[in-house]
Amino acid sequence: MSTKYVSTEELRQARQCDLLTYLETTRPQELVPLRNGVYCLRSHDSLKISNGKWYWWSRGIGGRSALDYLIECEGVPLVEAVQRINGMNGAAKEQPSRSITPTRFKLPARSTNNDRVFRYLQNRGIDKDVLDLCVAFDLLYEDTRHNCCFVGYDETHIPRYAMLRSSLPDSTFLQEAEGSDKRFSFSLPPTVSTTLYVTESAIDALSVYVLREKKPDHYLSIAGANTPHGTDHLPLALSHYLSVHPQIETVCLCLDNDSAGIRAAQSIRSCLPARYKTELMIPKQGKDYNEQLMRSKGLQNRIATRKPKHEMEELTI
Repeated sequence: MSTKYVSTEELRQARQCDLLTYLETTRPQELVPLRNGVYCLRSHDSLKISNGKWYWWSRGIGGRSALDYLIECEGVPLVEAVQRINGMNGAAKEQPSRSITPTRFKLPARSTNNDRVFRYLQNRGIDKDVLDLCVAFDLLYEDTRHNCCFVGYDETHIPRYAMLRSSLPDSTFLQEAEGSDKRFSFSLPPTVSTTLYVTESAIDALSVYVLREKKPDHYLSIAGANTPHGTDHLPLALSHYLSVHPQIETVCLCLDNDSAGIRAAQSIRSCLPARYKTELMIPKQGKDYNEQLMRSKGLQNRIATRKPKHEMEELTI
């Protein structure tokens, strides 16, 4: 029977249950094994479970217990979450949670102009003509909350993905729009080039483009240093991009100069088919290519960036 409170002992017991154990017991169909004890969720492929911890990369939240997950990700009230966990042994499998129902993608509403976004991105070293290009192709706009909205399209030019980044220099807000399909992550308009530059973020893709003097190659953001997954073990965005651009011969991996970025780049290189020539192009200055661009232009880096929580450092990605 449901109650309005739980005891200290019930709460302690619930906190001891990790997310992997909880899902194996209640929703085994949600778990997708990746490698060596690492899992992602079928409904949320950017949520990774490893070493007794979980982290939802696209939302920037993580924790250790199933209780943390139910409260933070599914919005389950504390008492109900404790009762679910403590009552799972011998109980019937849970019905699918309302939170895993697919969300229909819809672009955020647009602001009346792009002034704040242009000012913010120019302060990060992105040239105005590059921003004009993005706006002309509907790849970038300012939403009503004044976030940078980077848009990705499918092959019929229907928007299927959007990454939101605050235009406030001291904010670390970064989030995919609900219902985004990571296969169609942000990229610059394709060309006849045979070379693809792969970055973690849209801003890094634009930075590489500027640093390369706007050479007409392919530039793709894979939306984070996520664990390679899927049938061919590549990030969804990269796998899909290569499938629709068969002319590509060289893949340059321009991921961040940190442990997550380097591990992801090495993993991607090992999983790419032998027909591709691959280059590991770690930034020579700073953590990422935007920092390198800003330094090359003598701009002071006063932009707040999200750093991994200390407790997540051991998470295999």
